[in-house]
Parts: sequence; C-alpha cells; structure tokens
Amino acid sequence: MSHTVDIPQELKDSVRKFRFTRHKGNAALVVKINKQKLIMEEADRFDNISLEDLAEELPEASPRYVVLSYNLVHEDGRASSPLVLINWAPACETSLLTLHASALQDFQNAVDVAKALEVRDGAEGLTKRALEARLLS
Repeated sequence: MSHTVDIPQELKDSVRKFRFTRHKGNAALVVKINKQKLIMEEADRFDNISLEDLAEELPEASPRYVVLSYNLVHEDGRASSPLVLINWAPACETSLLTLHASALQDFQNAVDVAKALEVRDGAEGLTKRALEARLLS
C-alpha cells in the first residue's frame, strides 16, 4: 500500500508515551505535516488545557491532527480519559488540505484511536458538546 506521508517511528513512540501517561485534566498532542519532507511531525504538546484554549492555540489556516486525552465525567459520576483524534481542517490552501486528508486514515490507524471528530469551522466547532456527543456515541 502506498502512503503519501510518512509517520516516523519517533512520532509513533511519542504518541505511545502520550497514550500511557496519566494526565491531569485534558492533554493534547498536536501533529502537523511537513509538506517539503512529506512526513508528520509533533508540533505541540499541551497539558491541563481547556477545549477553548486548545482551539485558540491551533492555527486558523493550517490543518493539524490532535490526539486528545479528554477528561470525561459520565452521567453516573464516573470519570474516564478517552483518547480522541481531532481532525483540525480549517479553510486553507487546497493542496495542504488534500495532503492532510490523504494521510488521515494512516495516522488514525497508527495512533490506534477509535473515535475521531472533524473540525472544519475553527474554534466554533471544537466544543464540549460536539466532543462529548462523539465520545458517547
């Protein structure tokens, strides 16, 4: 199978470490595509960050993959920290969006995250309501 964008072992290791770390509050690992090298790279890492602050930190005109450990409190009071992949795909250069979209499935498989949320309308689309609806579906 041909892959458009490579996922370096270093990034896979970083995601694995992120997955098995106990976070206080929400934590996010942000990944971008290096268009010149056609590889994925870790762009940022945030600990104990609100969804609103995360949305403000993400670029307005550049796609990203965000692996989010979300602090979810269930109706019965139980707390869990599921991982969700946020496909941050705001309006931007078409070739970059196409490259980003072509690598999404490979990245999702590599990080082994079952739930994914696509956000195309910037900060307005990354809400607690949208995220929890996806996680609880």
